[in-house]
Amino acid sequence: MSPVPDTPRAPVVLGPGEGRAYAMGRIAAVFKADGAETASRYSVSEWWLEPHTRGPGAHAHPEDDVFYVLEGTMSVRVGDRWTDAPRGSFVLVPGGVVHDFENRGDVRAGVLNLSLPGAFEPQMPEIVRWFVQHPPGDTREGSA
Repeated sequence: MSPVPDTPRAPVVLGPGEGRAYAMGRIAAVFKADGAETASRYSVSEWWLEPHTRGPGAHAHPEDDVFYVLEGTMSVRVGDRWTDAPRGSFVLVPGGVVHDFENRGDVRAGVLNLSLPGAFEPQMPEIVRWFVQHPPGDTREGSA
């Protein structure tokens, strides 16, 4: 049995679109729970990409990334393989595995993201700054 956190946590109930929003040009993130809400054990966020929008680029980190496609079709890279993941698709990227995501479709696409373990939102100010310096590209320009 796990120890009880020192700080009691309050339930979180949010309506559609509610949460802490981060705009990054053609990409938007909305954090539903992180840090204090989860005792820094995990992070829950939505990531929305406008049509034909490249994602963050290939990267890896120690935390697992779980993606559940909410709307549209998200193209997801896991290792060297790209997969088109339509609404309802589930993708688990174990920590340390190179991955990326982008919206190659004609409609807005969104994923629910869980990052485990730990909090992810504290990284968002730096991620937003990175996207200001490197605006998301158009998937129709060049090859993926």
